[in-house]
Amino acid sequence: MAPREPIHTGSGEPVLLLHPFLCSQNVWRAVAAQLSATGRFEVFAPTMLGHHGGPPSPTWLLHTEMLVDDIERRMDQLGWQTAHLVGNSLGGWVAFELERRGRARTLTAIAPAGGWPHHSLSKYETVLKFVAGGPALVAARLLGPRILDLPLARRLATLPVSGPADGPSDEDLRALVEDATHCSAYLQLLVKTLRLPGLLELAGLGAPTQLVLCGRDRVFPTPRGNRYFLRHLPEHAEVVRLPELGHIPMLEAPDRISALIGEFIERHAGPQRAIG
Repeated sequence: MAPREPIHTGSGEPVLLLHPFLCSQNVWRAVAAQLSATGRFEVFAPTMLGHHGGPPSPTWLLHTEMLVDDIERRMDQLGWQTAHLVGNSLGGWVAFELERRGRARTLTAIAPAGGWPHHSLSKYETVLKFVAGGPALVAARLLGPRILDLPLARRLATLPVSGPADGPSDEDLRALVEDATHCSAYLQLLVKTLRLPGLLELAGLGAPTQLVLCGRDRVFPTPRGNRYFLRHLPEHAEVVRLPELGHIPMLEAPDRISALIGEFIERHAGPQRAIG
């Protein structure tokens, strides 16, 4: 598939939305539309390197720095020196690294990845979950989204992403299957995760930060999946808990996630702050 145009809509404070591993900008469609509809936010949601509809990876040894470099280039093309960063899972990891480079006005990390040192049971558990899902990805690649019509397939597909059993809408779930089965960075990023440490130096965060934890997250389950962040984030970081939602909560509750993002930005954005 040729690279797709990023979601870019609205005007006002610049908001960058970064998607999870195996996904694409599609997961942000509803939230991007709701934020831009307020008339207060210019929203940009790209698809990252190696993901379905995003630029191809320039090397097999893809790592987080390359993802961050690519997003920085896109920010530069927009004329955004800084933005309000919002990332889910892998997107949260990239958002933390962008903040370290001085590109954040605020940071909202939703069920972020990277919450482990170099060697950690949490890291190996996470990689094992994605490796265990490999055969299902192969089957889904062969059958396409119609795999969801098989008995129990829909429920199995919702387990990693959703809290409630009914999960995302059929349209969103089929888009997730398409994205996951066409993610060329699948093995690259798993190898990278095994080889390298996660997020370091979290205590030095300078931008206003909120950590959003999902109580029914099966990728980074509470409490062990969040413990590293809760121990190492600075005291000024806010923690928001969504007990009934899963790993990609904007697919289950876009209204709630849009409000959470918008209210946090408005509390910390100066009234005279210029865009860019």
